[in-house]
Amino acid sequence: MACPMNCPKSLRNGPCGGVRADGSCEVDPEMVCVWVTAWEGSQRIRNGEQTIQIIQPPLDASLKNTSSWLRAVRERAVAAGANRNGF
Repeated sequence: MACPMNCPKSLRNGPCGGVRADGSCEVDPEMVCVWVTAWEGSQRIRNGEQTIQIIQPPLDASLKNTSSWLRAVRERAVAAGANRNGF
């Protein structure tokens, strides 16, 4: 499978209208569209065709260049503290 986070346009739910006929990226013609690669990969795994069609929420651009790991750890710490305090 391919990671949609590698899409130059940050598309999460399929290719843009600019994917080229040969499957290359509109933004970077040297690159194969990650969605073409992802679709081909989904055909090789069990239930892949259904899984790849699950709609993902759009990216929150305000979080660009921040750490998702740190955010997840902080959220868990806050939730654990709230649970200990009876909230």
